[in-house]
Amino acid sequence: VQLQASGGGLVQPGGSLRVSCVASGTFLGINNMGWYRRTPGNTRELVARITRSGSTNYADSVKGRVTITRENAKNTVYLQMNSLKPEDTGVYYCNAAVVALNRLENNYWGQGTQVTVSS
Repeated sequence: VQLQASGGGLVQPGGSLRVSCVASGTFLGINNMGWYRRTPGNTRELVARITRSGSTNYADSVKGRVTITRENAKNTVYLQMNSLKPEDTGVYYCNAAVVALNRLENNYWGQGTQVTVSS
């Protein structure tokens, strides 16, 4: 199983950006999917998470500015980020709880995509 993230880049404060992550490989399905970020201070924090049925939770710092969605048929999770702030800068990693053919759940990480918010 591989997770491939894309969509990062440089954006000005107040701007928007959407990052995507697609899971590929052989598996039965995906339970929770989420986005984490590693800040310049080298801490990793949860940004948002979404269950298979679409229930979501967000870090307090991004509530109202960020929306996580997923397309189960495409094994893809998205993170739409609006009103971006310099403190949103970091490497964003997608995460997925993948159900293998043996029905055991395994946790996978994408390679990370850089988001830089700067004027």
